[in-house]
This record gives sequence, C-alpha cells and structure tokens, in this order.
Amino acid sequence: MGGNKRKRPHKSKTSAPETLDHPTPAPSPAPVTATATAVAAPNSAANTASMEDVFSVSNVELIDNTVSPRVRRHRGRPKKVPVHSDKPLSLATGRRLSRPLDKGDGDFSVPGDAGMSTLVAMEVDKGWEARVLPAMDSVVKVFCVHTEPNFSLPWQRKRQYSSSSSGFVIGGRRVLTNAHSVEHYTQVKLKKRGSDTKYLATVLAIGTECDIAMLTVDDDEFWQGMSPVEFGELPALQDAVTVVGYPIGGDTISVTSGVVSRIEILSYVHGSTELLGLQIDAAINSGNSGGPAFNDKGNCVGIAFQSLKHEDAENIGYVIPTPVIMHFIRDYEKNGGYTGFPILGVEWQKMENPDLRMATGMRPDQKGVRIRRIDPTAPESKVLKPSDVILSFDGIDIANDGTVPFRHGERIGFSYLISQKYTGDNAAIKVLRNANILKFDIKLETHRRLIPSHSKGKPPSYYIIAGFVFTTVSVPYLRSEYGKDYEYEAPVKLLDKLLHSMPQSPDEQLVVVSQVLVADINIGYEDIVNIQVLGFNGKPVKNLKSLATMVESCNDEYLKFDLDYDQIVVLRTKTAKATTLDILATHCIPSAMSDDLKS
Repeated sequence: MGGNKRKRPHKSKTSAPETLDHPTPAPSPAPVTATATAVAAPNSAANTASMEDVFSVSNVELIDNTVSPRVRRHRGRPKKVPVHSDKPLSLATGRRLSRPLDKGDGDFSVPGDAGMSTLVAMEVDKGWEARVLPAMDSVVKVFCVHTEPNFSLPWQRKRQYSSSSSGFVIGGRRVLTNAHSVEHYTQVKLKKRGSDTKYLATVLAIGTECDIAMLTVDDDEFWQGMSPVEFGELPALQDAVTVVGYPIGGDTISVTSGVVSRIEILSYVHGSTELLGLQIDAAINSGNSGGPAFNDKGNCVGIAFQSLKHEDAENIGYVIPTPVIMHFIRDYEKNGGYTGFPILGVEWQKMENPDLRMATGMRPDQKGVRIRRIDPTAPESKVLKPSDVILSFDGIDIANDGTVPFRHGERIGFSYLISQKYTGDNAAIKVLRNANILKFDIKLETHRRLIPSHSKGKPPSYYIIAGFVFTTVSVPYLRSEYGKDYEYEAPVKLLDKLLHSMPQSPDEQLVVVSQVLVADINIGYEDIVNIQVLGFNGKPVKNLKSLATMVESCNDEYLKFDLDYDQIVVLRTKTAKATTLDILATHCIPSAMSDDLKS
C-alpha cells in the first residue's frame, strides 16, 4: 500500500481508466459517424503519415520464422498477377516490380518460364497463410450472459444481460480473457474465427486483482486447428504492438497497431489494485477486452483490458503485461486455483526531505521509505513497527521516493517486487529502527480490506428482523446505492472507513442498516438508511454473522441496537420476531437471512 494510494481523488467525471465492457448492441444500430465509436488517431495530423509508415500493420510480423526472411510483409495476402504482364517479377515476393532490380542498363529477365512465375506466387501465398492465420485463429470471441447480485436488495438478482469480448488460446487447452468479461457469469460461450458455432465454455479461474480469467472447452471440435499463442518478453518503450480482438463496430476480427508508450505500476480498475502495466497508443475499444497484444515477432506480450476516457486524452489504452499473465498462470498451476497477489500490509511515506531523514537517524548514504501504518491482520504487524524505515526488499535497495531500478534507465515502484511473489512466499526485508539496521524474513499474504473492493462472485449477505435490513458494506454495495460517483455521494463516515480504516481482526465487517421495510412495529425508524451498527444489547458488533446470532438467541425483553451518530433502535423482542415473517411475506422475501449465515 503506497504512501498516496488510499487518498481520495479530486472529482473528475471522465479521467479514470475504464474497463472495456462490451454489451451486445441493438439489432438496428444508428449510423456510425467518424467520431462516434472510433478512437482518434495515435498521433497528430502533422506526423500521421510518417508514423503510419513506421507502425503500420504491414510492418508487424504475426508469424513464425519458418519462411525466408526476405519475404516482405504487406497488408492482406500477396496479389497474384497475370503472367503476361510486362512488369518484372520479384522472386522474393511474387509481385511485379515497378522498375528493374539492377542498377545497370535496366535489362532484366525473369528466370524460368511463365509457369515459374505462377508457382512462386502460389508458394508465397501458401507461406502467408501458414504464418499469419494461426496467430489470428488463436483469437476467439467470448459471449457471456451475466446475472449480477442486487446489493441494494440482497435477496434477489438483477436482470440478466449479455456482453461480448475477446480471448485467446494458450497451452493446455485453455483460453485467457479478462475477469470483468465473465464477471457474475451464468453462461460463457466461445466462437472461433470464421466459424458459425458457439461452444460452451467452463470457467476455471478468475483473477479479480489482475483482471484475468481462464476458460476451457470440453468439446474436442473446438480445439481442431487451434494453435496456442507463444508469450514474449516484456517489451521496451517504442516497441511495436498489435492488438487483435473483436471490438465494437463490426462482427469480424479487428487489428490495431501502435507502440508501447509507458511502462509503470498502473491502477487496475476492476480489481482496485496496483500492478505492472503497459500503456499503448493502439486503439482499444469496447470488446477488445481479453484480446492479445502481439509484438513484431508474433509473440503475445499482453492482454488489452482498459482505456483512459478523458477530453484531453487520445488513444491511451492499457495492456496487462506478460509478467502479470505468467504469475496468474503459474499460480493456477501451482495451487490448483487462483490465490491472488500478495501485498506488504503497510502504508508508507516518502523520505525525500533531508530534515526528515536526519531526524530518523538515516545516514547520507541510506535511502528508504518510512512506515506510517501497519495492517493489524497482516503477518508484518508482528515484526514491523510504525516509523521503521524500509531500506531494501529481497536485497534490492529502495529509493527515498519508493522506487527501485527497473531495466536500463527506468525505475518503478517497489510494489512491483512484491507482486512478483506468490501467496505464502517469504521475503527478506531490511529496516532502520532507532538508527539500528534490522533484518526480517516475512511471510507474504493477500491483503484484506475492511470494505472489500469486490465480491468475487459471492452473493451479498443480509439479515432481516422487524423490517430492518442489515448487510455489509463493500464497494459494489456503495456503487449500487450511490452510483458511479459513490466516492463523492456516499456518507462521509463510510467513505472514511473505505479510504483509511483497517480491519482489527480477520473476520471484521462493516455492518449497516441498509433500509427499513416499513411496518407498524418500526414506526419512527423509517429514515434510517446506511448507518453503521456499532453494538447490540451492550455488546460490540464484529460482523454480520455475530449480529444475527446474538439477535436470534436473544431472550431479553428488548432488542437494542447502537448505531452511529449516537442513534439507538429499541424493539420488543417477542413482537419483533413475530412480525418478521409477515414483513417477509409482504415483500416476497424468501428468507430472513442469506444462506451463508444459516450454517
């Protein structure tokens, strides 16, 4: 957790990156203008022509190295020309040349006869088919039917909807796509390029933090002619990339090209995490989610997953890079499922001020970051203390701004080192405490927030007594109650808990009265909405299950709930329990509590 990670941002309606959800379009869409769905060109008009020459699809090789390197790459397939043409033929490409190849008197004779010309063109045509199509054929279209929980009415679900996105085949009869592409899925189907058949898919794992999901198909017919993509190394700045997928604007496969414009720790919108990411200037639109990004050698270097929508930004797309993808795959193979990315459960402060460094006892040659707070539930809380200065992580020195060396001429946030670890791995941390250097071996675990950022596919929990609906606060719940701008519309105390509070125990939850279903017994309490429950009959409320257990087993004359803002709710116990069934029947609620509270 970085020094400024949990700060509340200034409000900006369009500046945040957005995931690339692609709902199924209407049967008869309105006419599309040049600016309606298309993203602006990667560069200004002044240099568009030159940039297209450098980064056009014709210069991107999506093929292996089995054919002669002399073969030039062009858009589409090489054109066959009649043998009676009087233009000379190049043996390397099978295309007629506009001028003689020699630099002498201009005489040029084609070796062989006319049949040789046709044969060369046919051979090059076959080579193009063999080298380009397998990479394209590995990209599939993903169709998903979603049925999201209704967090405001937790006993039911929302109306189902459909979406389409992209995916690609990897080894082991598996397919990768984005986690948000199959979030809250009820059915997932895949369609191959050029096929009219949709195959039912099984979801093997969903990585919420890294926004990657793994699928498979049981039908052997689906895998016929499918070649897995090969992964490449992390690209460098200005390296050419080509994004392949099925974005909005058509039904067939789409190819866009650009360059890597930035490599840094990015905010992953879907998982509310910070991991390594690539920024590219290739057009990425709705439906590109889950599609591969290829380098100029035809190797996959990332997965398209979100883009930046802002009035001052053009063609800013984001790609999940190979290190994050391989971490997800190896995690699944190692543990038989997705366990997540570990995190160092501390909040830290930069040490760039010289007086601050001197006050903490740092020598001029020492650098690091100061620990502000430690998560009480994290293993680090047993050995680290506030005001410790973290000098290094796994032997790599940390700078005063929290960065570490990353390839030649680059630096990156030291959280990148943590993200390379797996859940349960150990890490060597060197800290400065009271001018003494201490070394610790810490076991890394996944991070748990008091207000979780994602439900991870689980239905919301709830408990109802006398019309009072109790539930737990999460980011999906806040989004359901207050919309996209929940960070500015939700109650201040809930936002403070979201941004700054840490759980004091592993099972702690933030329990609130979501609403009051009006009945005679709760007259006067109708206006209580989204207020935290602090205690019940003098005992603190640690989580929703403990509250439900205390209320169900209560034999006192009254039920007394202590709420935030010094409010109290008092109900007669026998009357409250007797009227609950009638209230449930009135509102067609099947049960007074969710299934997870019944066990």
